[in-house]
Amino acid sequence: MKVVFKTIKIMRANCISMLLALAFASVSVIDGHRTEDVKYEPTWKSLDTRPLPTWYDSSKIGIFIHWGVFSVPAMGEWFWEDWQGRHDPTFVKFMKENYPPGFEYADFAPMFKAEMWNPDEWADLFAKSGARYVVLTSKHHEGFTLWPSAQSWNWNSKDTGPHRDLVGDLAAAVRKHPDLHFGLYHSLFEWFNPTFLQDQKNNFTTQTFIKEKTGAELYEIVKQYSPEVIWSDGDWSAGYDYWNSTNFLAWLYNDSPVRDTVVVNDRWGIGSMCQHGDFFTCQDRYNPGHVMAHKWENAMTIDKNSWGIDRMTQLKDYLTIQELISELVITISCGGNLLVNVGPTADGRILPIFQERLLQMGSWLELNGAAVYNSHPWSTQNDTTSGSVWYTLGGDKSTVYAMSLVWPADGRLVLGSVAAAPSAVNLLGYSGEVHSSHSASSGLTISLPRLPVDKLQWAWTFELSYTADELLHDAKVVV
Repeated sequence: MKVVFKTIKIMRANCISMLLALAFASVSVIDGHRTEDVKYEPTWKSLDTRPLPTWYDSSKIGIFIHWGVFSVPAMGEWFWEDWQGRHDPTFVKFMKENYPPGFEYADFAPMFKAEMWNPDEWADLFAKSGARYVVLTSKHHEGFTLWPSAQSWNWNSKDTGPHRDLVGDLAAAVRKHPDLHFGLYHSLFEWFNPTFLQDQKNNFTTQTFIKEKTGAELYEIVKQYSPEVIWSDGDWSAGYDYWNSTNFLAWLYNDSPVRDTVVVNDRWGIGSMCQHGDFFTCQDRYNPGHVMAHKWENAMTIDKNSWGIDRMTQLKDYLTIQELISELVITISCGGNLLVNVGPTADGRILPIFQERLLQMGSWLELNGAAVYNSHPWSTQNDTTSGSVWYTLGGDKSTVYAMSLVWPADGRLVLGSVAAAPSAVNLLGYSGEVHSSHSASSGLTISLPRLPVDKLQWAWTFELSYTADELLHDAKVVV
């Protein structure tokens, strides 16, 4: 919320500062913590009043993992539907040329062995990437669960394939890192589940699939693994009443083991996307380029075309590190979180190009994290003069960060949106002095220093410092 203070007396300013501090303190007391007098009802009106747990907004960066039986044919996570649902000629031809007649999708499951998988190595990589939470596909639209689900007999990672609890093993590895939170993706529907198809045939007037399969799975994963993110998907066939979404969420917020910290997205039935949930996704790879009134997340892929591993991907199909950092900077500036997806192989490896991108992102965040973690949107997101510059407000609310996606060739960076002269200007990761000048007409002009090319790269963050009194009196610096 933007608060604008005009010039006022020092005593009044101090009083307002104290009131603001008290207001923020009272919010933080309830934010993300259930109070005894709060009981959420199974209605969107009630559920939408729940405060967003603070850890999620502060974390900013997450890792998404699409892994399952679809990783065996390695042509994307929609392989089964593309092959036997849509009968896409490319997939039909691939199966005809590479597998014997009569081969079924279920025959891929024993081949999903994860024999080279080391969950600790994954968790270490994710921690080094600078991410603060991890979201694994516990079950995609194929219906195969990565845990020994009581609702998915013989179609889970314990009964076949790896013969291990992949969800449980990764959860344990991730939780060895205190800065990482563990979450789970879960698909509500399944392409070829006969029970779901019968409910669909009945125009969703019956809920057999919900009661016996997918709904029961949601309660199961929460009770067994305590995920702090539940990333729902596959909701587009029916309304939230069929999926029993509001009843589940009321239980999740009121009585579940993660009731104080869990966050959920917005995919809970027709009409819920971009309308309900702790954070909005609105669509895949969503990046509006401006601040939204509600917390949002940009779930995106390093492979530009696929979420699951795809054997057809060429080098040009992967995001460069410059493209990834650009996506990160714009997303965070506009108040979103960035959920970066990787698709592991069937044997449990994360390809070197994915590792490289994650480690590069981590090295950038190591230097520039002050502009990202715990940050807030500033009064301006994209600079009015230098379109390659995006802003955030630091967690202390007294520092503005200007992140530039280019290094101007003329050695000058003009920040037209900076109406007030900062008391100091620094470049994150650079220990030398940074010179600048300010004018009311053109804003802040920074004289760029010479940089060590092996350390500062991809995007450059300038730290603009202000005093508390300046924050109170300058509308352009108060958020």
